[in-house]
Amino acid sequence: MSLSLSFTHSIFSRQCHPHSAALPLPPPRFLFLSPSTPNPTPLRFRILSRVPPRAAALTVSSTASLLQDTTASAAVLTGAYGLVFTFDALTGKELIPQSLSRKLVHILSGLLFAVSWPIFSNSIEARYFASLVPFVNCVRLVVHGLSLAEEDQGLIKSVTREGNPKELLRGPLYYVVILIICALIFWRESPIGIISLGMMCGGDGIADIMGRRFGSSKIPYNKSKSWVGSISMFVFGFFISVGMLYYYSVLGYFKLDWGWTIRRVAIVSLVATVVESLPITMLIDDNISVPLSSMLAAYLSFGS
Repeated sequence: MSLSLSFTHSIFSRQCHPHSAALPLPPPRFLFLSPSTPNPTPLRFRILSRVPPRAAALTVSSTASLLQDTTASAAVLTGAYGLVFTFDALTGKELIPQSLSRKLVHILSGLLFAVSWPIFSNSIEARYFASLVPFVNCVRLVVHGLSLAEEDQGLIKSVTREGNPKELLRGPLYYVVILIICALIFWRESPIGIISLGMMCGGDGIADIMGRRFGSSKIPYNKSKSWVGSISMFVFGFFISVGMLYYYSVLGYFKLDWGWTIRRVAIVSLVATVVESLPITMLIDDNISVPLSSMLAAYLSFGS
């Protein structure tokens, strides 16, 4: 068995080698395993590590990081509410059906959150600042879902199907909780959270739109799901996830063996699609089952 090991520490961007100056470096926090040959065997792998974001972290003061993260949070929050107000206006003018508007807001706000992470600093606290955006929405959903404040008809109409405030405590709340979990646990260091968001925001969201519009042919074991919806789930979830991985790879957050990665993402997409198609919606919401199954499949595919 032959192993080749390459890693970059989360602070220092240069690779370590025997002639480097002795530094008390802790082990890297994330490793990828990928085949090193066209026809790999179980005993031959290339170990790739996370490539840290821009190596200027040592020169950025804590004050500058705080300012950058605060500004980034404000920008993402502004963008998210801008989407809500825009689609509310379009719905009010009857240019877009309310159901389509609601789903597009979910898709675009989730993807906006996922692609915004690079604008945050390299500080340890950056992920917490990023999580403030969905956390604000989480608090808002809980307050209005429990009727602890004056009823917000704009919020209720934009994220619920039946106009019942208690709906805010189900799918919409689960959605923002998953956004928070992906940021806090996986952040920019792992493809697992990125793929999970791609499947939930892009795959599941677009599947719902396509299924409602063109889903006349139903799946035999679940009459509430259609073949068009499931195919859309797989295709869009796959391409959005790969696109987001490429986005983060280009920015230097990690490097991937793309042939190997694409096959693994296809497996994750298939698993998420099958789970989404199962008749278990009454037991567990898609906004829970899809991202959790994606996380598990991605974890088993990409490692911890």
